[in-house]
Amino acid sequence: MQIAVTSQNRKNITEHAGRCRNFWVFDVDDGRITGRSLLELPKEGSFHDSSPHAAHPLDGVDLLIAGGMGEGLQARLARKGIKGVVTSETEPERAVLQWLAGTLPQGEPHSHAHGHDHAHEDKHEGDCGGCGCS
Repeated sequence: MQIAVTSQNRKNITEHAGRCRNFWVFDVDDGRITGRSLLELPKEGSFHDSSPHAAHPLDGVDLLIAGGMGEGLQARLARKGIKGVVTSETEPERAVLQWLAGTLPQGEPHSHAHGHDHAHEDKHEGDCGGCGCS
């Protein structure tokens, strides 16, 4: 099993999964973490800037944990067999361990029905945080 976690700053779980370009990818076997690697994508590789119909470097993971994601991204992941989970946990490895133990605090994805126009590209450049609209 592979679990990806959004981590734009390479330290904490970050919101705005759709714009995130850095992910910790954890290899899990028999309920234990057996490996961890950092996947760094170019801007055009983010979910927000890539086609939902094209192959994506995270297509092989089973689970994506993020601090925030929209319903659209969660549906896109589901079509590829990836479960998308929103959490308030901020530490990537702890989140994976909590997921494996069944204790990860989970939230709901949000809807874009709040009038957000996505004209915020410079605002989130490099930080993957802010409005939480993924």
